[in-house]
Amino acid sequence: MGEEKHEAKQVKEVLEVVSTEIPKLLESISNALYKPENATQLAESVAAFYKKMKEAGMDDKMAYELTQQYMANYSLGGMISSAIGGASRRKKHEEEDDD
Repeated sequence: MGEEKHEAKQVKEVLEVVSTEIPKLLESISNALYKPENATQLAESVAAFYKKMKEAGMDDKMAYELTQQYMANYSLGGMISSAIGGASRRKKHEEEDDD
């Protein structure tokens, strides 16, 4: 029983740290991503990306879709989704290797 209490205490401590540190980390990332000067740079980057797609001969629809994907990589949600998706793909690959 003593070991279970010790483990429960450790889990509680970890959760307390996570609950205070994760919001700080997300706020920091959000501030870095959404500063006005960063927004200007992103807009210029997105416009240049779209222009390059059109110059490469893509039609409007394909260039637009690729530009949307490009923009999603710069959103906080997109980054988190990519990170989670990458972790799940790695885990699935590791599980397949174990078989």
